[in-house]
Parts: sequence; C-alpha cells; structure tokens
Amino acid sequence: MSSGLRVVSLLPSATEIVAALGFAGCLVGRSHECDFPPGVEGLPALTEPRLDPAAGSAAIHRRVEELLSESLSVYRVDAERLRRLEPTHVVTQVQCEVCAVSLPDVERALQEWDSRRPALVALDASTLAGVFRDIERVAEALGSEARGKRLVASLRDRTAALARRARRASMRPRVATIEWLAPLMTAGNWMPEIVALAGGRNLFGTRGRHSPLLAWESVRDADPDSLIVFPCGYPLARVEAEADLLTGLDGFEALAAARAGRVFLADGNQLFNRPGPRIVETLEAVAEMLHPELFRFGHEGRSWSRLALR
Repeated sequence: MSSGLRVVSLLPSATEIVAALGFAGCLVGRSHECDFPPGVEGLPALTEPRLDPAAGSAAIHRRVEELLSESLSVYRVDAERLRRLEPTHVVTQVQCEVCAVSLPDVERALQEWDSRRPALVALDASTLAGVFRDIERVAEALGSEARGKRLVASLRDRTAALARRARRASMRPRVATIEWLAPLMTAGNWMPEIVALAGGRNLFGTRGRHSPLLAWESVRDADPDSLIVFPCGYPLARVEAEADLLTGLDGFEALAAARAGRVFLADGNQLFNRPGPRIVETLEAVAEMLHPELFRFGHEGRSWSRLALR
C-alpha cells in the first residue's frame, strides 16, 4: 500500500487500469466481475447483479429490459461493506448502465457519508482515444500522471505498429461484428476502429456509439467476408456453447464468411468488451483473424477460435 491510497474498483477494466499503473496493492474492493489480474478475486466483492448471469442470452436481455423499464439498476452495491473498507477512491463508469455498476448507483451508496467521502472517478470510454484518456484520468486521480502517460504511450505505439503492418495486406475483408446473440446486436464503441486498424472494413455499428440491434436480414444482405462473435461478458467457452443461436439462423451457412471458414468466436469478457490496457490485445486478436498471413500473436485458441461448421 502506498501513500495511504485505498482504491475500490467497480469495473473490470478499471481494476486492470489500476493494476497496470502499479497500484494493485492499493486495491481494497472490487466488483463481482473483476477477475484480472490474477489475485483480485480475493478482494471483497461489493456488487451483485439483479439477474441470473448463467441464463441464456434471450432471458438475460428480457430481464435487463424489465429492470430498466421499472427504473431499477441492473446491479446492487453493498453500501455497508463499501463504507467499512474506507476507500480514498472509488472508480466506476457512466458509459453503460447494463454492463456494470453506474455512477448513480455509487452515489446512492455514498449519499449518507460524511466528509470522509472518497473521490469518485467515473470512466466513460466509447472510443480508443477514450480508453487511453481514461487510463490517464485514473493515473492523475491516484497522483501519478507520469505513469499514465508512459502506459498510454506504450499502448499507442503498439497500436500504430500493428496498423502500419496491417496496411500491407492485399485485401481488406468486409467484417460484421456480433456483440449479442438473442436479439442480435452489432458492436459500436471502439470496435469499428479496431476492425479498421486490423485491416478490415466494418459493416455495422458506429465508432463512439452504443451497440445497436442488428436485423439478421441485414447481415444476409451484406454477406460479410468475415464474422466476429463476442457476446458481452461471455468467456470463449460460453460463446462456443451458444454458437447455435447464430448458426441456426436462416441462410447462415450460405454466408460468404461461413463458406470460407471465416466465422470467429471470441472472448467477450476478458478482451473485446473490456476498455482497459488489454484493448490492444483485442486489436491483436482481430488482426490474427483477418490477416493470419501477417500476424501471429498467439491469441488463437486462448482468446478466439474458428467456428467449425458441422
């Protein structure tokens, strides 16, 4: 523990940011979803979902819509346990009320605190630049601006080097991304940038915008060269287990991506939907998928797999 800092992170990507900045030893609490770097699972969990995360995609979506229609948060914060931890800083987010505990949730948990209220750091990344900016903001809040600048410079350098290499590719495949399976949703936020930097042409979803619903007919009409599937919060094994929600759709096997064996299943928990330092590993994984002739980072089999059609 350094400088008396006691940090509670209520967001997996924030936990990774704090650790990457060298403050892992200052973490005293986490969200129920924080699972990286190894060891953080031993910290007290301060949140829990108001839904069953093991339910199917359609059931989860219905439950989220029910909660939001009743103006209820998707998550609970253990206000009493949070108080006992006496944090100096609480890191949360304002980007998506479905993905993690939001700023209003935390503010409600702190509303009766006195002058010992911790500093709140609310992250709001929706683009790659936003991810890097959030890293610098956390560093500044923890009194180490220089560490933040060094980390971001390293991530930017890796990103730029990969993008330069991707420009050597002889073709830029047309890519459709799937961020949820029932109903279908495509990826917005940083993913259109990731696809472009990795040497692809993104078909659906807009940089910096929330991920929208996607009609299956639109996918069939676009007939993408590559399809990347990474449901939010799903580890790779679960994506593989629920792939039939996609492969069972009318006309799936006729897609160019399916016929060419270019349907990729990816870890939507550890990488693709986690806007922290490992966002560059997400870029590496996509580059491997789209241009295996140029890239071999070793993510295949760990972070993504190729769909094997029966």
